[in-house]
Amino acid sequence: MAEQTEKSRFLELVEKNQDIIHKTCRLYAGNCEDREDLAQEIVCQLWKSFRTFQGHSKFSTWMYKIAINTALLNLRRNRSRDRARSLSEPHARATTGSEDHGGQEAVVRLYAAINQLRELDRAIILLYLEQLSYREIAEVIGLSESNVSVKLVRIKKTLRELLS
Repeated sequence: MAEQTEKSRFLELVEKNQDIIHKTCRLYAGNCEDREDLAQEIVCQLWKSFRTFQGHSKFSTWMYKIAINTALLNLRRNRSRDRARSLSEPHARATTGSEDHGGQEAVVRLYAAINQLRELDRAIILLYLEQLSYREIAEVIGLSESNVSVKLVRIKKTLRELLS
């Protein structure tokens, strides 16, 4: 009975915060199939870690931390696999086009610019766009608040240059 309650609570919290998963996947996975795979991996990691959630921070902050760490690990795994594949099959690289979701050209351009950032910078700007405080961003990323502030200034400057 207690496990059923825990599972119900978990599902309720994930459902309530599912946008975190979707946004993280959009930034760290290139196509729809990869996004679905990454979303499943994130939910799996959330469930595996759920018992460790102590409630010292908001659930959404904890969820971002798990989602971003899972996405980064997945990205590194895929890069290693791609490097190995490119060594054995030099012409097997897949091309990915930009996807337009509902004609939201500005959003598509912003995501394209964000995707050009380094992995850590993508995570920081995602959290900033979600209106997390510098303290919460620092907690998720593992940096000091002042370092987050400096990085955000640089990230915004880079994005302005990429979008102009």
